[in-house]
Amino acid sequence: MARTWQEIAKLRKQAQHNSIPQEWTLKNEYSSLEPRNVIAIPENSGLLTPLELEITNTADISIILDNLKNSIWSSRNVTSAFYKRAIIAQQLTNCLTEIFIEKALARADYVDDYLKKSGKPMGPLHGLPISLKDQFAMKGIETIMGYVSWVGEYANHDAVIVEILHEMGAVPFVRTNVPQSLMFGETYNNVFGRTTNPFNRSLTAGGSSGGEGALIALRGSPIGIGTDIGGSVRIPASFCGIYSLRPSYNRLPYGGALNSMEGQEAFLSVIGPMTSSVSSLKIFTKAVLDSKPWTKDPLVLRKGWSESEYQLQDHGGGDKLVFGFMWDNGIIRPHPPVRRAMEMVKKALEQAGHKVVDWHNYKHMEIYKVTETIFYADAGEDIRVVCRSTGEPVIKTMSPKENLEQMSQEDESYSLVYALEKDFIEDSDAMDPPTATLVEQFREGITGLSAYELWSLHQKRRGLRYEYNRHWEETKSSTGTGRPVDAIICPVEPYSATPHGLNSDAFYTTIWNVLDCPAAAFPVTTVKPEDHPDAPHEFYNDEDKFVYEMYKPERFKDAPVGLQLVGRCQEEEAVIRMTEIVDSALKVMGGINI
Repeated sequence: MARTWQEIAKLRKQAQHNSIPQEWTLKNEYSSLEPRNVIAIPENSGLLTPLELEITNTADISIILDNLKNSIWSSRNVTSAFYKRAIIAQQLTNCLTEIFIEKALARADYVDDYLKKSGKPMGPLHGLPISLKDQFAMKGIETIMGYVSWVGEYANHDAVIVEILHEMGAVPFVRTNVPQSLMFGETYNNVFGRTTNPFNRSLTAGGSSGGEGALIALRGSPIGIGTDIGGSVRIPASFCGIYSLRPSYNRLPYGGALNSMEGQEAFLSVIGPMTSSVSSLKIFTKAVLDSKPWTKDPLVLRKGWSESEYQLQDHGGGDKLVFGFMWDNGIIRPHPPVRRAMEMVKKALEQAGHKVVDWHNYKHMEIYKVTETIFYADAGEDIRVVCRSTGEPVIKTMSPKENLEQMSQEDESYSLVYALEKDFIEDSDAMDPPTATLVEQFREGITGLSAYELWSLHQKRRGLRYEYNRHWEETKSSTGTGRPVDAIICPVEPYSATPHGLNSDAFYTTIWNVLDCPAAAFPVTTVKPEDHPDAPHEFYNDEDKFVYEMYKPERFKDAPVGLQLVGRCQEEEAVIRMTEIVDSALKVMGGINI
């Protein structure tokens, strides 16, 4: 008799739980919401030795790489330290999917042996453990990607980025949680359950690379690889107080990775690094580009790392840059802590000698509508087809209350995730999700577009890209440098990490995917008690009103607040360098320290 989807999910979750070494198990149970802030628990757990704490607390991967190269630390020691901390993070936030300790340690031993015999490192990422979002195929390991239907599907190949990591001497060591279908700004699925935010577990870690965000925030990985089609590396980075890069289409290799809606090519998903230090963005991106990834993935642009672009040759050498500040996208107003973060960055940049001007929005609502209509062109059929083989229900919301109704309590199918989900819906401060978001309004009545209707939207989207590029170019008349605005700084989301089920908007990030502008997310501050709510005012729309009503400082206690820096297409090197400049300016003012 065939197993039900609930039975398949229960057995797979139990197998994951059984893979955790007993000696790495926390003494206390953390299946309930208290304590909400668990960011300090790995440090104080007593499970990590002084050396393991030294290794995992090293945010800058250049230091780790130097110690590995010079045999101060072995790859086995470094991989074991991060694996132990990753397992602790799993117990606190449910951030992992695939746990393969023996395979990772065998790889670390191989790398150590290579260095011992050859006297030189295997490559630029020699011995470095790297976590991967649960999309990147690894030979002999399942890639479930949040679908019950994909349980038991073992890869017979490595994704291109995994091949490159091996050639560069890295140690892929764990994979991280995602939402079913990947098309959410939160992280929950029917197999592994919900990932929570380590700064406040009543809040989301973001999505769809939410597992990476929570893991890296807890220092369970020095650097991870996520993907981004609408904000999926930037939203978790902002919500979890870390850094990430969303590169332009086809700059980094995506080949061999799994995905949803793979035939949708109007806006391409891209891979991007997520890490605890801004300097690590450069190290990873340069290493991958120097490997000539276009020789393995024919879709990758034949453009290696450009040091001159990193040195900002097209931006006055980085002297007296001009930043356009998008305070508000004209669709959803940001919460007070986000506005305060913008003010902090403005002050830091001006004190550092740079110029800040207001960014003027251009056809944002039109871009938003075209984007969401294209995303829903198949009316969700791609996702339904995958779920159909097991009868797994399509997840339509990240709301714990609505998802809990799908769980069969009679057979205890979700014994390992049920307790926490129940805590969420019993949380006295919980809110129901908005009844009608802008996205739902745009999709209303769509049962699937014809080829002609879809082509017409592609044409419109292409025209909007031309117009927005011209709009940006025309800013040269107001910068005083003879150049257009060097970069845009804006919110990642109109809020910090939300309560579970309430992250309804992603247009602050999605617009740059549509326009194919590279963007880096960076941390700025945390929500403070003095971030008082705004006075009542007129709203752009019902969702704007809902976001306004969601806010009160105590609901977002301890939540990190991040922003993003946006450059022009194929300007990854410049975006990384300008983000470093912003980060340095904030630190001079005594900022960040999240």
